[in-house]
Amino acid sequence: VTLTLTVDPHVSDEQLIAIANDLRPFGRLLLRINHEATGNWFSFNKRCTYQEVADFYCRFNKILKEHAPNVSTILCIGGIEDLNKKEIEKEAEFSQAVKETDIWSVDKYMALHWGWPYDVAERGGTSHSRSKVKDIYNMTKRSFERFKEINGGVTKPMVMSEFNADGDVTGPYDQAAMVKEFCDMLKADGESWFSGFTFYQFRDRGRLGLEIQDPNYADCGIEQPVMKTYKEIIHDDFFKPAMTRGDEVTLPCTLRWGGSEDAEGLEIPLHFEKNPHFCEVTFDDDSNIMMEINGKWFYKSPEAKTIDLMAAFFEKPLEGEADLTLRLFAPPASGENDLSIEDGLMNSYTEIKKLPNIRIRFEPVEL
Repeated sequence: VTLTLTVDPHVSDEQLIAIANDLRPFGRLLLRINHEATGNWFSFNKRCTYQEVADFYCRFNKILKEHAPNVSTILCIGGIEDLNKKEIEKEAEFSQAVKETDIWSVDKYMALHWGWPYDVAERGGTSHSRSKVKDIYNMTKRSFERFKEINGGVTKPMVMSEFNADGDVTGPYDQAAMVKEFCDMLKADGESWFSGFTFYQFRDRGRLGLEIQDPNYADCGIEQPVMKTYKEIIHDDFFKPAMTRGDEVTLPCTLRWGGSEDAEGLEIPLHFEKNPHFCEVTFDDDSNIMMEINGKWFYKSPEAKTIDLMAAFFEKPLEGEADLTLRLFAPPASGENDLSIEDGLMNSYTEIKKLPNIRIRFEPVEL
């Protein structure tokens, strides 16, 4: 889980300690503090100098390390914004923060309409921009390289906490094409320097989202072409998280959840004669479970009993006989770890006493 928090740099240590204590139970969180800190559009920049903002970051980071070591900090600043320059934005002010943070980050939009919602982006306007994908890629990589130099040659994870191309500028088709082009460059790059990006965002009132908000139904979205492109990207083997198969276990067993990139789960092998007409799992307990089959993830809340897995076969139907694996993971239902156990700051544990009932049928109930 990644949280973004904007804070007045004048708040007291006591207030920051209270925030840290609030975050202690929630496991391995990522905290982006005062994001886009070298810009001028957030209130914390209007109340303080850039040096004061940078010093505050280091102060808050130190407090978190003492009171909430489960939290990793993300420094989100302007990196290399001009390929003709070597230094990052406000380098003198933020060099110490670059050294002390856990994760480096830049926000990059390959196209952006910052005038939304006050105007409409039209050719010749001054409230939007569009860059070449290659330039954005190179600026991001150059930012990582400069962060590394500032940090004495030692690397840290490099992310883009906000990444996209704004459909207000590009339209829906070029938006998808630009996202794909950037990810294709990551795949083709022989150097392993990048840890991940956060696609900004899932649903948007403008045209940034995988969906745009339905103007008639605020809780509903209208899928954009970039949704299909993004699905293809996250299902590409290059971008998939690694899973290592362990030893066979007997029930009851205990599953450890450290986070979405460090967890222990169960695998249940399933044989399919052909594409199913029914595929569902039924639990008789109040467990909190994440499940994956055929490349699609499902969630079972403590209140839910039966989860229909057929959606895993709508876009990827089986073309014949197949052996698949159902994977189960158990994050804490409330999102909070048990701090009374020895490693409760970092891990949560769930006992699995029995497997769910799995119902698979290969034809309609009645023909």
